[in-house]
Amino acid sequence: QVHLVESGGGLVQAGGSLRLSCAAAGRTISTYAMGWFRQAPGKEREFVAAASGGSTDYADSVKGRFTISRDNAKNTVSLQMNNLKPEDTAVYYCAAGDAYFLVRELKYDYRGQGTQVTVSS
Repeated sequence: QVHLVESGGGLVQAGGSLRLSCAAAGRTISTYAMGWFRQAPGKEREFVAAASGGSTDYADSVKGRFTISRDNAKNTVSLQMNNLKPEDTAVYYCAAGDAYFLVRELKYDYRGQGTQVTVSS
């Protein structure tokens, strides 16, 4: 069992930055593909970013603006979000899965409770 807790969300103006963090407990994340997804009100979940081994992947909508990183020694995953846009407003969730492509397809094994990101125009 992996327990994930997100932090770092908040209110920011368009063009600003936020850094989300995800702390894992229970098991090491080193054997998992880790990722982030988001869900805006009235919309379906949307893949944001994933990291596995030395590889990363991003949704086209955030490519070049967001950066995912993981620290297996600290059992944490981060999402640096720059040049935020109002359409980035959503609850952001950290997720862990068995494989890279599964996380990308939102077929994860564990997820956190989420952290709210609100971007004002």
